[in-house]
Amino acid sequence: MDVKQLKVPATYMRGGTSKGVFFKLEDLPIEAQVPGVARDALLMRVIGSPDPYGKQTDGMGGATSSTSKCVIIGKSSVPDHDVDYLYGQVAIEQAFVDWSGNCGNLSSAVGPFAIANGLVDASRLPRDGKATVRIWQKNIGKTIIAHVPMRDGAVQELGDFELDGVTFPAAEIELEFLDPAEDSGDEGGSMFPTGHLVDTLDVPGVGSFEVTMINSGIPTVFLKAEALGLKGTELQADINNDAALLSTFETIRAHAAVRMGLIKAVAEAATRQHTPKIAFVAPPTAYTASSGKRIEVGDVDVLVRALSMGKLHHAMMATCAVAIATAASVPGTLVNLAAGGGARDAVRFGHPSGTLRVGAKAEQRDGQWIVTKAIMSRSARVLMEGFVRVPKVW
Repeated sequence: MDVKQLKVPATYMRGGTSKGVFFKLEDLPIEAQVPGVARDALLMRVIGSPDPYGKQTDGMGGATSSTSKCVIIGKSSVPDHDVDYLYGQVAIEQAFVDWSGNCGNLSSAVGPFAIANGLVDASRLPRDGKATVRIWQKNIGKTIIAHVPMRDGAVQELGDFELDGVTFPAAEIELEFLDPAEDSGDEGGSMFPTGHLVDTLDVPGVGSFEVTMINSGIPTVFLKAEALGLKGTELQADINNDAALLSTFETIRAHAAVRMGLIKAVAEAATRQHTPKIAFVAPPTAYTASSGKRIEVGDVDVLVRALSMGKLHHAMMATCAVAIATAASVPGTLVNLAAGGGARDAVRFGHPSGTLRVGAKAEQRDGQWIVTKAIMSRSARVLMEGFVRVPKVW
């Protein structure tokens, strides 16, 4: 075994309610600059996976789905875009990297990283004001527009924008997810892969559930909280300490993935943990968020809890927030009905850490629902930059 560690230039960043290790494509070892075994092995070792202890002690990961992430950024190969953004969700206890979807939270850090690393044409950057960074999300083939605040010719990171799930305020970054619906199924419409707003999903050994399955932001299956004896006000410990309930959620998710056309057999879901997401919804009711903040009935339109990588998320994945906003804007979905029904172009939902407002523009064309744009605000900050040390394990 080679006794020397590689020194790979890297930046450790918070984006939204997630953290990840960011790399410039050209800074990666040559073998890892292309998809394949070497790239996956590098990223797993950087993060500290697979770890049977579930702690990622010997790596940069934080032993949660929100902190077991890597991002690769390069000059864009797509016209009218500044950068290509590739996202890898690193499994914690298993040896694989899931490339099947995007991380909307870390999307907010892509623009600042691109600017700081000279990947955006300097002539397009204002000394003060908002810089527009055009991002090509390679995992799903979609465009994200980031509006990044600038001050004195550099990215402004500090500010007074507060984001539930993040302790300290920072500068606001506006994100536009353009045409976020994916054509992921082979049973029907693109945004609703079965062609229906609500389906009955039969799950052997578990039961039958009304679900809304949608491909927008990230493939997501929504069900009613009450169908599993839940209220929609649950915090992480209420769900994550119940192994039987987590198993039930995973079984439902696996069968939904087959129904959505994402996988061919239920067994394949074990190596596709990132997508689809599974979430449950309920009408507004008062609860206390994980921070101790009181959320009143009038503060939100709907309650949503979502699972990521088999555990309840501490706040909300931004890509899932896009799915929530899109589903809320389409009359008749479970999300829309839980929010009171009717037409809307924005929704404020309650999650374990607080609330979040997201806008979506959905409309019908030729009998099919489409969404043209989803909009939300996040924040991002550099936590550390320099080199990550990693043994060569490929």
